[in-house]
This record gives sequence, structure tokens and C-alpha cells, in this order.
Amino acid sequence: MDTPILDRLIEELKVMPEDLQYRVLEFARTLVGSQIHGVPGRQLLNFAGTISPNDIQLMREAIEQDCEQVDIDEW
Repeated sequence: MDTPILDRLIEELKVMPEDLQYRVLEFARTLVGSQIHGVPGRQLLNFAGTISPNDIQLMREAIEQDCEQVDIDEW
């Protein structure tokens, strides 16, 4: 492990309230148990160009209509 990162983390933890220190600890425990899922990008290159231009246009339109709007009352 990179010691400077560990040292910096410890310094940050020293000034945090105990409840936040506990949250960092829980987060670290979660990360230790996590595994990276997925495949390397080069394996996905086989799929390049498989979506028809027509379908791409439909997706683009759906994104523009529905995803580029912010509903301030949603929260």
C-alpha cells in the first residue's frame, strides 16, 4: 500500500468527528469486500456498429426529450 496515502488518510481521520470516522470505516470495509464486475473495453469492440443508425436516432431523441430536463419538484 502507498504509505503517503495511508498517512494522509490518517491525518484526515484525526480531525473528523467520531461518527464520520465510523462512516469511513464502514465504507472501507465495503470496499474490501467489493469486486470489480465487467469486461475490458477491448472485448466490447466486437459490438461496435451493431446498433442500427435508425435505433441510435431513436435513442438520441428519447434522451433529448426525457433526460435533458430537470424537474425541480422531483426531490
